Amino acid sequence: MTGPDADLDHYSSAVAMAAAVRERRISARELLDLHLARIEEVNGEVNALVSLDPERAHAQAAEADERLARGEEVGALHGLPFAVKDTHAVAGWRTTFGSPVMADHVPDHDDLMVERVRAAGAVVVAKSNVPEFAAGSHTFNPVFGTTFNPHDLTRSAGGSSGGSAAALASGMVPLADGSDMGGSLRNPASFCNVVGLRPGLGRVPVWPMRNGWETTSVAGPMARSVEDLALLLSVLAGPTPRVPLALETPGSVFAAPLDGPGTAGLAGLRVALSVDLGGAFEVDTEVASVVADQAAVLTGAGSRVVDAHPDLHEAEDTFRTLRAWHFQASYGALLAANPGRLKASLADNITAGASLSGADVARGYAQRTALGERMRLFFEDHDLLVMPVSQVPPFSAEQEYPAEINGRAQVTYLDWMRSAYVISMTGCPAISVPAGFTADGLPVGIQLVAPPSGERRLLEVAHAFERLTRVGERRPSFRRGRQELPTG
Repeated sequence: MTGPDADLDHYSSAVAMAAAVRERRISARELLDLHLARIEEVNGEVNALVSLDPERAHAQAAEADERLARGEEVGALHGLPFAVKDTHAVAGWRTTFGSPVMADHVPDHDDLMVERVRAAGAVVVAKSNVPEFAAGSHTFNPVFGTTFNPHDLTRSAGGSSGGSAAALASGMVPLADGSDMGGSLRNPASFCNVVGLRPGLGRVPVWPMRNGWETTSVAGPMARSVEDLALLLSVLAGPTPRVPLALETPGSVFAAPLDGPGTAGLAGLRVALSVDLGGAFEVDTEVASVVADQAAVLTGAGSRVVDAHPDLHEAEDTFRTLRAWHFQASYGALLAANPGRLKASLADNITAGASLSGADVARGYAQRTALGERMRLFFEDHDLLVMPVSQVPPFSAEQEYPAEINGRAQVTYLDWMRSAYVISMTGCPAISVPAGFTADGLPVGIQLVAPPSGERRLLEVAHAFERLTRVGERRPSFRRGRQELPTG
C-alpha cells in the first residue's frame, strides 16, 4: 500500500471502509487517524463522544494491521472505528451510565454486544454520551453535559442513544451501537438524519442482564445507511447459550446484499400508513406533513398504501407500568443508597415502580400479550406499518423535553414519545429512516414497522425507500439556529 485510499473520507460507508481495510488500500491506523482528526474537529461542539482513548484505539488498530499482515482471517468490521454506548460495558474502559454515582466505574468485562463487535475486528475509540441511566430521549447528564444536534447545535440530538446518532451524523465514527426501550434507537436516528433499528425480541442478545427474561429493552445497531446498519446487525445478531430468549437464526442472514432491481423492495407492498394511530397521540404539524407525504413516495414505487392502524390502546398503561417496574428493579437499591443524586425524573420513575403490586405487573404483561396478538392479526392484512418515529422535530437542547405539541401540554418527559413506545410494547421490529426536513432544516424520520421476526424484509424495504428518497445523504451544517440557514 502506497498511501491511504484517496476516495475514502469520514462520510464513506462502513461497507466501503471495511473493504478498503481488507484489501489493504488503507490501514486500520490510517482509518483511525482519519476519524480521530474528525473527532478533534467537531466533537468539541457536538459533545457526542466521551471517555475518548486514542492511545488504546491506536493499539487496537495496530493489532488489526498486524493480523492482516500475518494473513489471518478477519471479521466483518475489521479496522472500523466504533463508539460504544456509555451504558454498555467495555472491559477496562470507563463506563459511567451518565450518572455521577457511576462516574468512576471501570468494568472488568465486555458486554456480549461489545464482545461480538470486538471479535469482528472493530476498533473501539470512545463511549457515546447518554442521558443518566438512559432515561429519556434527550441526551444530557451531570458527568459530560449535553449532546447537541449537528444539524442545529441549539437542538437536542435525541436519546438515549443521542451520542451515537450525533457521532454518526458528524462523521466521527462509521458505526455505533444503541439500546431501545421507549425509542432510544429510533428517536435519535430521526433527530440526526441517520438510521436506527429496534430489533424484535431476542434478535440481538444482551448479556449480562439482571433478568434474563426481560423483553422491554433491546439492543441494536445504528449507522448512516441501511446497508451499513445491516452489516453491524450481522455481527450483533445470533444465538448464544448465555441468553435464554436469543433467536437461533445466525447473524449472517443480514450480511447478504439488500439490493433488488430498482425499487423492487417496495413494489406490491401492502402498506398501512398512519400519522397518529387514529388520534392516539398529538403530532407536530410539520412532522405529520412529512409522514403523510410518504404515501405518494410509496405509491409511486408500486406499494399499495391505505390509511390504517392497529388498535394499541393498552400500550400506554403497559409501557408505563413495565418501565417503572424495570427501573425500580434495576436502580431501586442505587437510589436508596444515593438519595438526591439521581435526576428527578428518573428518581420519580423508580419510586413509581416501588408502588406497583404483583397484580399491576401481571396486568402489564397480559396487556402486552394482547398487543402482540393484535399486531399478528394486523399483519395478516398488511406487510408494513408506516408512522412517525417522533411526534416532534428536534427541540431546544435547553429543555429536558418538549413542553407542548401544537399547543397541547406534555406533562411528563415521556408524553411526547408515544409514537415510539407504543410500538415497543408490540415486540415488533421497527426502524427509523430519514424522510424529510422541516422548514427550519430539522430532520424528520419515518418509522417502518414489520411483523415479528421480519428484520430481514424490513431492511430490504428500508433500503429501497432510502435509495428512492436519498434524504439520508444530506449532511449536517453545524449551524446555530434558523438565522444561519442559507437563503435563496
